[in-house]
Amino acid sequence: MLRYAERKWLRVLPVTLVMGIIFFLSHQPGSSFSLPKIVHVDKLLHCLLYAVLGLAAFIALQPQFLQERPLLASGSVVLFCLFYGITDEFHQSFIPGRNGDVFDVLADASGGVLAAVGGWGWRWWRMSGRG
Repeated sequence: MLRYAERKWLRVLPVTLVMGIIFFLSHQPGSSFSLPKIVHVDKLLHCLLYAVLGLAAFIALQPQFLQERPLLASGSVVLFCLFYGITDEFHQSFIPGRNGDVFDVLADASGGVLAAVGGWGWRWWRMSGRG
């Protein structure tokens, strides 16, 4: 059986990896991306990537905190995605061909909300005896 400190490290690993992926993608020059010609596809991608970040953040939280304070845990995940999105857009403002966009931050926060809703749905599904 893993000790608490080892389990804690393993819970933090996914969120760290997703943050690293986001940082890496944000550090690419604007000319290196070729997205499909679909209206607002970049916002959809932001939302989905930050939903993954939000789910990883849920994994990083202590199970007891999730159990005892699910609303606060969900709010924490949304705020985490919002603040990381803000820092990501600030970082992008220094990359050639990229810029910071408030609508990207809103899409990032929406991904956090999506993760929070997914977390609540998962919790409900597990507690209802289906999972």
